[in-house]
Amino acid sequence: MTKDLWSDNYASRANGLSASEVRALFAVVSRPEVVSLAGGMPFVPALPKERMIESFNTLMADRSNLALQYSGGQGDPILREHIREIMGLEGIKSNVDDIVITTGSQHGLDLVSSLFLDPGDVVLAEGPSYVGALGVFRARQAHIEHVYTDLEGISPEALNSTIERVQAAGKKIKFLYLVPNFANPSGVTLSANRRAKVLEICRKHHILVLEDNVYGLLYFEDRAPDALRSLDEDGVIYLGSFSKILVPGFRVGYVLAPPSIREKLVLANESAVLCPSAFSQMMISEYLSNNDWKAQIEVFRGEYKQRRNAAQAAMKEFLPDLTTTNPGGGFYLWVDLPKEINSKTMLPRAVENLVAYTPGTAFYGNGTGQEYLRISYSYPTPENIRVGVQRLAKTINEELSTVKG
Repeated sequence: MTKDLWSDNYASRANGLSASEVRALFAVVSRPEVVSLAGGMPFVPALPKERMIESFNTLMADRSNLALQYSGGQGDPILREHIREIMGLEGIKSNVDDIVITTGSQHGLDLVSSLFLDPGDVVLAEGPSYVGALGVFRARQAHIEHVYTDLEGISPEALNSTIERVQAAGKKIKFLYLVPNFANPSGVTLSANRRAKVLEICRKHHILVLEDNVYGLLYFEDRAPDALRSLDEDGVIYLGSFSKILVPGFRVGYVLAPPSIREKLVLANESAVLCPSAFSQMMISEYLSNNDWKAQIEVFRGEYKQRRNAAQAAMKEFLPDLTTTNPGGGFYLWVDLPKEINSKTMLPRAVENLVAYTPGTAFYGNGTGQEYLRISYSYPTPENIRVGVQRLAKTINEELSTVKG
């Protein structure tokens, strides 16, 4: 390893930067012989390429001077009108002026964190929670406090007791981070009756809620309850993205925030990137204006439901004794392993068996979670999902034999 000549010059927050366990898998899963049940990649082949080409040609013919130029720091007004319509499907009433376009929802997470987190501040999060968010919070030198979560989502009782314990210790809680619909990594949805309770607890303790809802429209049977933002316009910042319902490659997300926060987000956005990509925004806007995007989301729902079913069927066939969640949408199954197995240390054996998954340790800020793993069924074919789970079963059985001697 090359010596870092500048190690003494880094800001203290640079110590919070580390490669996520998901990113570390990318080199492995790119090998064609490996079935990847690891990364949550959208199934972009389901999007008709010819319609994207038509959108590109129309945009370049009619508005290329705008699309290829700098844009405003808040984002394209036409696209923000489309976003209002999309969020309306989940009960959100919004003003186009309160929407800020970001370079993916991950960028939105980072902007919000930059506004609110000082070193030592506390972020509350589900247990388990999205690995990309945990990385952002760690980079801001925040302490992540996981709150007990079950099949109905985060527990209001556990949330209240956690808040009281943390505040009694003299620590400052800046916000509660939630993926309420078909969560990454668990696939769990926060139940309707818990949503109001969670918001009431946060209002009582003056804690902001950061709602990350990139999977909300990808339901299989029953649509998820209305967004938390629809229930509280002043206490919830809402994050959305086109990565899951359209394409990830354009890197376009959005934040809906109360006006005072929105003003600071625009300034932070301009400081970070000057302006989000005009071309990406206008490509998406062109597509949404001239295509039946709701029907396209239905197509994605069908693809992901088929893959969810394939993953569940394969688990029942090859690993019938293991418990998994039953996601009603989204990309992920969360698997409970036998107590003797550590999902992180087992991963090299799995790769030898030509299958990859994400260890549960990636989704906890305190290094726990070794007794779980995440299966992502979003991209492989149903046939490859079955092969992958069969290889996973072989790996688990080998690991059990080794541990038990």
